[in-house]
Formats: sequence, C-alpha cells, structure tokens
Amino acid sequence: MLLVTGGSRGIGAAVVRLAAGAGYPVAFTYVQDAAAAESLATDIGAGGGRAFAVRADVAVEDDIVRAFDAAEAELGPLAGLVNNAGITGPLRRVEAVDAAMLERVFAVNVIGTLLCAREAVRRMSTAHGGAGGAIVNVSSVAARLGGPGDYVHYAASKGAVDSLTVGLAREVASEGIRVNAVSPGLIETEIHAATGDPGRLARMVPGVPMRRAGTAEEVAQTILWLLSPAASYVTGANLDVSGGR
Repeated sequence: MLLVTGGSRGIGAAVVRLAAGAGYPVAFTYVQDAAAAESLATDIGAGGGRAFAVRADVAVEDDIVRAFDAAEAELGPLAGLVNNAGITGPLRRVEAVDAAMLERVFAVNVIGTLLCAREAVRRMSTAHGGAGGAIVNVSSVAARLGGPGDYVHYAASKGAVDSLTVGLAREVASEGIRVNAVSPGLIETEIHAATGDPGRLARMVPGVPMRRAGTAEEVAQTILWLLSPAASYVTGANLDVSGGR
C-alpha cells in the first residue's frame, strides 16, 4: 500500500492516479475538500483500482498517526510514502513575514514531513519487523534558488526537506528503506492561484530553459520511478523536475 499526503489535488492527485493505474492500492490524505477527495477515490475505484481517502492535517501529530493506522486497516501494510503535502504561505518578502505564518508553513512542510517519515519508518523498517519500502519527499527548486521576493520562508522549509532526505536515507538504508526527493520547478497546478497570484506562472515561464511549465503528471512519473524497483539502488537522491531551471 502507498500513502500519499495531500493527495486530493495537484501533484498529489497525479501521483494517486498514476500509482493506482500501476496497481498500487493507494491511500491519500486531504485537509479541506472532502468532495474532491471522495470523487478521486470513486474515479479510481470505477477504473478498477483501490483508493482510500482520509482527512488529516499533517501539522497535527494525532491526525498523522490516525491516517497511517486507517490506511493500513483499509489497504494493508505500508510499502511506500509520498510526502507531498505542503504550503507556500503568502507571497511576501522576509520583512513582511510574521511568526504565525512561519509556524504554519514549517508545521506542515517540515514537522509534518518528519512525522510522516517517522510513521513510515516505524512500519517499514526491517529493524521494526517491516518488509522495507520507499519514501519520496516532494521538495522544490526553491530550496536551491531561495525564493527571493516571493517566499524565502517556503524555500527555507524545503531546504529542511532536502536535509531530511539525505540524512534519513543514510539512517535507514540498511533497514530496507530508500529515501529520495523530487524538486519540482514551475508546475501547472492551482497552487499559484491559491497564493493570490494566478499570473505568476506565465510571468516566470520565459526564465525556464525549456520555455514551458511542467505538468503534475511529469512530476508524478518521476515519483513513481523512485518508488519502483527500477530505482532499487537509488537513495538519498534529489531529482530536479524543473525544465533546466
């Protein structure tokens, strides 16, 4: 069973659809849009796949544990985790940030990712009686570029995800778990409108060497490869999906 956090829209939903099509039983979390989550699960079921939606805020530890327990009860033992849930916070310069906003961004993007990884290790590690598995963290090229003028706070949180990926990969490599990351660049999802700047993607595309934005499906394909046996000797890697940016 594969668990995808933040799986009801954007990159997460693309991963859920692609994984289900590849034969994975897929559980996924969502926070607000229950209708969209149930619709996705229903669509996958209608196509012959298995999907299970569970409401969970990854910034809340009890929600995380409950989601993992519910997913395993519904679909069987955990074999993979995609840490996709994340938020940018408002677009603003560092001089305009406040503690409450920073706490929310880091609670979701860093603490939530760490706690989900913890639960996955507890279930998949051979040191805990598990059968091994794979974790893929969704980072961002913002961690490398810094996000100046828009979201240095978000970039900093994804920098923490990059460090987590390397450290955890080395920590659990001998316990049957591979840990990798993908770093999307400009991707066609609703995240840009959600930040209050729906025109941002079009403005920034000319700076992409490939001269176009990527799709959620292109990111999902990379994630599925990292989860698959084809990447059996890959751990601690961070793959850019950014069109050369």
